[in-house]
Amino acid sequence: MTTPVKRTGMIGLGAMGFQMAQHMAKKGFEVTGYDVSAEATARAKSQGIGTRGSVGEVGQRAEVVVIMVATGEQVEEVITGGLLDKLALGSVICIASSVAPELCQRMAKLADTQGIGVLDTPVVLGQEAADNGMLVIYTGGEEKWVERAKPALESFGRVLHLGGVGTGQIAKTINNMLLWACMAANYESLTLAKKLGADIPRLIAALMEGSGANWSLSRWGKGTGKWAEKDMDVALDMAQDAKVPMPLGGLVDQLVKTINQEKMKALLA
Repeated sequence: MTTPVKRTGMIGLGAMGFQMAQHMAKKGFEVTGYDVSAEATARAKSQGIGTRGSVGEVGQRAEVVVIMVATGEQVEEVITGGLLDKLALGSVICIASSVAPELCQRMAKLADTQGIGVLDTPVVLGQEAADNGMLVIYTGGEEKWVERAKPALESFGRVLHLGGVGTGQIAKTINNMLLWACMAANYESLTLAKKLGADIPRLIAALMEGSGANWSLSRWGKGTGKWAEKDMDVALDMAQDAKVPMPLGGLVDQLVKTINQEKMKALLA
């Protein structure tokens, strides 16, 4: 029987990663973090999160390491650039960044040769859920690694195990496609409504009682749309590789480039 995980690591201490690290610490885990940003590192230290000067040093002190960085290239650099070689046998790497399933599968094969597990654990429901420890974590990977990492992951959200490595990323991408399609439709519809003289906050409240209700609409003006373009690029790349036509996805990709939080908030004024 393996001993319960006590020591965790967090690579990437930005807005999301910082909150995930804090929730792990509050649940009694010994958390060690790393970020390239001196400001993010200082903030984490001020909140009692131990920080180190490299990803390798985090690996030396953690049994489960969560990676929350911006791109697939950064994920691969973290894993192959010092983290993997410093982890002990039986450790688990959790890729929380939104990246291609193929990257997660490739990293899992590489780590398996060293007796280390890799899960893809992208999260949904945004910053508010991260702040409150109520993220949904789409998880892909072997059951034994899921069970080992689950207590740490559950400190900041709800784990949904969807299958083998990569299935978590597939779920996150499909979720994001639907999210950004809704956001684009909401923006277009509310723009028309405002032009026609509607009271937008009252209209949104009414729409949430109807069949057009959706999560993006319920939080209109709170979301930033920050990662919409990147998310749609990932989705379209996956569709291209799978040779699946996505005409609506292509249109949404173009539309989200024109939408930002300021424009969404302006409709409420």
